[in-house]
Amino acid sequence: MAFPPLAERLRPNTLDELIGQEHLAGIGSILRNSLENGKIPSMILWGPPGVGKTTIANIIAHTLQVPFYTLSAISSGVKEVREVIEESRKKENAILFIDEIHRFNKGQQDALLGAVEKGIITLIGATTENPSFEVNGALLSRCQVYILKPLNKNVLVALLNHALEKDPFLSKKNIELQETEALINLSGGDARKLLNLLELVTSQEASENSKILITDEFVMKIAQQKVALYDKKGEQHYDIISAFIKSIRGSDPNAAVYWLARMIEGGEDVKFIARRLVILASEDIGNANPTALVLATNTFQAVNMIGYPEANIILSQCVTYLASSPKSNAAVAAIGKAQMLVKQYGDLPVPLAIRNAPTKLMKELDYGKDYKYAHSYENNFIAMEFLPEEIKNSVIYNPGKNAREEELRKFLREKWKEKYGY
Repeated sequence: MAFPPLAERLRPNTLDELIGQEHLAGIGSILRNSLENGKIPSMILWGPPGVGKTTIANIIAHTLQVPFYTLSAISSGVKEVREVIEESRKKENAILFIDEIHRFNKGQQDALLGAVEKGIITLIGATTENPSFEVNGALLSRCQVYILKPLNKNVLVALLNHALEKDPFLSKKNIELQETEALINLSGGDARKLLNLLELVTSQEASENSKILITDEFVMKIAQQKVALYDKKGEQHYDIISAFIKSIRGSDPNAAVYWLARMIEGGEDVKFIARRLVILASEDIGNANPTALVLATNTFQAVNMIGYPEANIILSQCVTYLASSPKSNAAVAAIGKAQMLVKQYGDLPVPLAIRNAPTKLMKELDYGKDYKYAHSYENNFIAMEFLPEEIKNSVIYNPGKNAREEELRKFLREKWKEKYGY
């Protein structure tokens, strides 16, 4: 008789049984307190694949013993959402779990809004993508966002040992877990894949009492024979995106396009890659080559329209261009210093000369008095003070040492003379 895979057999039913995510499941945590009080808010569970999002949703359903509906955003649409909402009207405290909610478009998400707002359903959405980008603002404002952390090596090893001790099938076998590096690396931190790989490795034919010795070499041998079992998307996900970004920042188009290929072959979401390129274009290139942000933004729009496989070419063009561009982090440094000044000095008053004066009273209070309209002066410039008195003369933007920003520095020096030391 067929039985569920190991990951399903070991899926916990209570927070006490959950391995990892102590910040959510531990004593005194917000989620645990909500469960103990018998009432949870609508929520978005955000984290990488295989770290416990679906498991936590199941724990909530098992603990609260309320009507529980599950939809996948890949295969469900507005019709299915409305059917669940109508069914939930007849019941109390119904929970709707939507896996991969980031794949719902605005119309599908809007279909949830009213039901969540009126309390007809409590929504639990799971996503691997930043909900600030992928969940519309109105729905997001009605949900708590809980961030699930990547599972570290200690947690993954604990999960392996737990499986060998507690699973009714594996616990009867003579298994020695001698090495864990290959299991952990191949699973890419995804607990589900880790357990499925463990089950594969321990299912090799052996006599009833013979020992199964799990070594890195043995795991690699089995895995290479069964490559099709693995979803490459999770493999070294965070290491590869880190290598990708650092290669572009380091101006190596060869390495950058290699890591791009690794992500493409691993099935990485095209939007995830393109979004990182838009951020990098400002963070690491900025005004050293302003066209970088234009190209990255257009790349994001283009790959969303085109999709794989042709999006590969568009991404390659953008990646090689960004890697080959001069670099500057002056924009990052500038906003960082500006925010530091805001935190240090608080809400400084706006100088009177540059305040808005739409009413007679404001004009009588000297709002806008002495403001000098730049276009009324030669070369469209006149020196005046735009910063609050307490921080005047602060140098917040320091152009980088590259051809484009040296031109900006030259322009600023001509205009401001010695004021900012450009």
